[in-house]
Amino acid sequence: MKIKLRNQKGFTLIEIIAVLIILGILAAVAVPKYMSMTDNAKTKAMEGALAEGMSTMSIAYAKLMLSQAGTASTTEVAAMATSNPPASDDFSYTFASSGLVTVGAKAGGSVAGGSDVSKQWSKP
Repeated sequence: MKIKLRNQKGFTLIEIIAVLIILGILAAVAVPKYMSMTDNAKTKAMEGALAEGMSTMSIAYAKLMLSQAGTASTTEVAAMATSNPPASDDFSYTFASSGLVTVGAKAGGSVAGGSDVSKQWSKP
C-alpha cells in the first residue's frame, strides 16, 4: 500500500547548502571591509581631534593677543590651551611650550587603541 503525501513544504538539502555558501561568500567579503572601515573611522576621528587641538591653540593665541596688547609667546599660548582643553571623553590633549599639539586616545573611549597623533602649531 502506497501512501502519497500531499502538499509537502520545506527546503531541499541542496537549497539550504546553496544559501549557506552564498552567506559564507558575503561574510568573507563584508567582514574585512567592515574592519577596514572601523580602522579608517578611528584614524579620521584622531585627525579631527588634532584639528580641534590646533584650533584651541589658535583661540588661546587670539585671546592673549587681545588681552596683552598684541604680544603672546608660544609658551603662554600652550599654557592657556592647557588650562582650557577641549572637553572630550575619548581624547586627551597635550600642549607643549614648543607649540607641539599631541592628541591621544583615552582608554575605554570609542577610539581606544589608536596611536597618538601630533602636529606643530605655529603663530598665524
